[in-house]
Amino acid sequence: MRGLGERVRTLEWRDGRLRILDQTRLPSEEVWLELESPEDVAEAIKAMRVRGAPLIGAVAAYGLALAALRSRARDREGLISDLRRAAEIIRATRPTAVNLFWALKRVLNAVEKSLGDVEALRRAAVKEAEEIAAEDVALNRRIGQHGQVLIPDKATVLTHCNAGALATVGYGTALGVVRAAVEAGKTVKVIATETRPLLQGARLTAYELLKDGIPVTLITDNMVGYVMANGMVDLVVVGADRIVRDGVFNKIGTYPIAILAREHEIPFYVAAPTSTLDLGRSSKDVIIEERAPEEVTHIRSIRIAPEGVAVLNPAFDFTPMRYITAIITEDGVFKPEELLERYAREG
Repeated sequence: MRGLGERVRTLEWRDGRLRILDQTRLPSEEVWLELESPEDVAEAIKAMRVRGAPLIGAVAAYGLALAALRSRARDREGLISDLRRAAEIIRATRPTAVNLFWALKRVLNAVEKSLGDVEALRRAAVKEAEEIAAEDVALNRRIGQHGQVLIPDKATVLTHCNAGALATVGYGTALGVVRAAVEAGKTVKVIATETRPLLQGARLTAYELLKDGIPVTLITDNMVGYVMANGMVDLVVVGADRIVRDGVFNKIGTYPIAILAREHEIPFYVAAPTSTLDLGRSSKDVIIEERAPEEVTHIRSIRIAPEGVAVLNPAFDFTPMRYITAIITEDGVFKPEELLERYAREG
């Protein structure tokens, strides 16, 4: 029997070809694109045809696998040089989510440590990308199992943006926690914020929860205070794009939700794999991606703001650790100070 979240697929790797679900077309159309080169992968990431930190990492890894298979290099040095150039192209797409850089580094390291001829190195690149993708689903399920104990039966969970199957290779992080609670027999409802400007909550979170038959209510971003003040939320679970030693970077709008949760004494949880940890850095070290003004002035192709208006469009914001009740990883649930002690020691 297929588990929840498995009805939503984000990528396919078959016979040296990478296919992705174009998330810019959801929910009205399910369109699959075939990516043939690192340049194709870079465009898909930059244009947010794929998005979500774990999925970006997996697709980036497959981008290097494509580069390895299509390289005309005849020796080890030439192939590694081609992969490094491909990694630079992909690395330049989005600066904030750390999984992108983690996955590229992991594939490059696997190839550089591999013994044998050029064909062996190509196989090493493909194998590492496939392992990253397979591990993502397994880690998400472990995150879900650890996190679901925090959700009481008959609870209502508020989530922001999309940290579900569509943000990962499968199952999801924040929504993986919800799915695991439902699979454990609990009755759970979700309140999803629409998540301006690209409406990932409205287009993607609502889409995949409806596919799984999990009750979801959609609200605009500025309704969060209303639903909390009226006792409609039991806990908040969000994902993360990068966790540094003093807090969490996630989709713009996460920070005010955390403040509201604190004001209303509602637990605020972050669910993310350890590949999202970047504890050697603090918030001042991280570049927050600034995206095109058209994302704010338009919805799809329809202009909603007057021409010539100035626009600010950061893709992420920063939530300090003091607003976070706990962080859920594949290794367990940790208070912020416990997380820092555990992973700083291991790192």
